[in-house]
Amino acid sequence: MQLKPVTTISGYTRERFTAEFLEPGIPVLIKDFIRPESEALTKWNYDYFRQEAGDVMVGVHNEENAHLDKATSQPAEKMRFGDYLDLIESRPTVRRLFLFNLLRERPDIKKQLKVNKLADNLLTWLPFLFFGGEGSSVRYHYDIDMSHVFLSQFKGIKKVWLFPNEQSDLLYRLPWNFHGIADLRNPDYDAFPALRHLNGWECSLHFGETLFIPSGYWHYIQYETEGYSVAYRALPVSMLKRAVGVRNIFITRRFDDAMRKILGKKWFDYKMKTAYRRAERAVKRT
Repeated sequence: MQLKPVTTISGYTRERFTAEFLEPGIPVLIKDFIRPESEALTKWNYDYFRQEAGDVMVGVHNEENAHLDKATSQPAEKMRFGDYLDLIESRPTVRRLFLFNLLRERPDIKKQLKVNKLADNLLTWLPFLFFGGEGSSVRYHYDIDMSHVFLSQFKGIKKVWLFPNEQSDLLYRLPWNFHGIADLRNPDYDAFPALRHLNGWECSLHFGETLFIPSGYWHYIQYETEGYSVAYRALPVSMLKRAVGVRNIFITRRFDDAMRKILGKKWFDYKMKTAYRRAERAVKRT
């Protein structure tokens, strides 16, 4: 597995960013996506969130590969948001909170965050929060809707690995799903030899920085410390990619759910064998 550092930029216009990174689909670390006048940079902390939304019930997820056979993992339990913040602040834990739409539900809080609109189709009305404890990680995947993602860090440090979609077979992608089956943090090259041929990017995401994840890019996220980030999505310009996103949501995922219910373990075994077979073919092509 070969990883190179993500380029860092600042001061880009929308036109220049589109030409150099968005259209060619190249990941980049942006220093000034979050505008400096944003109250969120100084106001947001765990105590503030406890005060404003501590009683909100949230679904907390467990280890990254707790549901390897499913397109999306299920929450391990429901708990108060304030209690979850107490947990990650007090000790390392694999418990994570993602796709939390607090900023959508609380427009007064969302107004405290202002961004530079570097993409024409940036969905500024749909920000999501992602929290994790020290040592937790998010299984490697690419986003089902094929959107571009602007991931901004507000507390702690995240390590992110990125791989282009063209390397899906080398990542042992399960058919009819959007994730793979290997452990990238501790790669077993004997069990998963195709991982040796991966070429991607890596970066450490710190406070105030934003990682641009192009449409269809695989990303593996590790929480080096507890912390949280905000993600904005931008629709791809390509109508083909938009169509693929719609198909993934309304056809691919539902078909997989149906086959899992009908065939059970046989369906998962079939997908595992297919992932290995495709990886072997991909290695021969390299």
